[in-house]
Amino acid sequence: MATVPRTLALCVVEARPLVLAVSLLRFMTGVALALPVAMAPAPLTILRGAAAWVLSIFAVYLFNGIADVTEDRINCAGRPIARGDLHPREAGIVTAAAAFLALVAAVGLPLPMLLIIAANLALGYLYSGSPLRLKGSAGGTVAVLCLSGLLSYLGGFVVATAGASVPVPAALIAFAAAATGWMVLVGVPAKDLSDIAGDAAAGRRTFGVRVGERVSRCVMVAAAAGLCAAFGLAIQLLDVPLTGVFLAMVAGVAAVTVAGAFACAATTAGGPAGRRTRRRPYGAFMGTQHLVHLTALMSHI
Repeated sequence: MATVPRTLALCVVEARPLVLAVSLLRFMTGVALALPVAMAPAPLTILRGAAAWVLSIFAVYLFNGIADVTEDRINCAGRPIARGDLHPREAGIVTAAAAFLALVAAVGLPLPMLLIIAANLALGYLYSGSPLRLKGSAGGTVAVLCLSGLLSYLGGFVVATAGASVPVPAALIAFAAAATGWMVLVGVPAKDLSDIAGDAAAGRRTFGVRVGERVSRCVMVAAAAGLCAAFGLAIQLLDVPLTGVFLAMVAGVAAVTVAGAFACAATTAGGPAGRRTRRRPYGAFMGTQHLVHLTALMSHI
């Protein structure tokens, strides 16, 4: 039986450190873009809110790893549960503990934050668990991602403003809409490129399974360019200070487009090597997420 530190380390790997990092960045961006209307938020309160949010995401993704073991093995994902290095029962115990700690951390914060954490945990269960298993359909996946993404920014805003009834800054609205759109319109087809075989074998009707790899790749590139153009227009119309974020997204569009071209060359390749090449668009998508959030944070703190 694995030691507790090793089990926890494997659980972090299963929950995907890059996802946990960008989840923290989303929350902190919500805080940063709320500062124009926030009333000197206490640093410890913000840290507690961030901890509650990341713990909830950790629980959600770890639970998803338990539920996705069949697909992950077919897709050669190589995560700890699929490899057999982490027992699902141990991961389940850590999932329950993380969910509990997320709720505990939110106690004493503004009541809306506690409700946000509870809602995010519920969404995570509905996504991967019975009876709905929303991950099995493109519509369910999009709905959960949209709601969870928006909750992250709302959580940062609520904690920064101490739950006060103040208007949401236009910059936060524009950024949250663009970043959530990037996560859904670009991230979903990008992730599907490497997971189509396993998703189909598990009976999931994801976007990639329904339309195929070629169409997914085209949608990903077109959505990235269209979303970036819409974001640039919104910045001009709303006159918000997000030009640096827009330029970061432009770089992301270029990266996704190039990665998509490499993925096209791997259409007939199978096994881990083919999967790694098909994962390049997802890597470009994820890197862009980190870049745009870091840019927003550095320019508003």
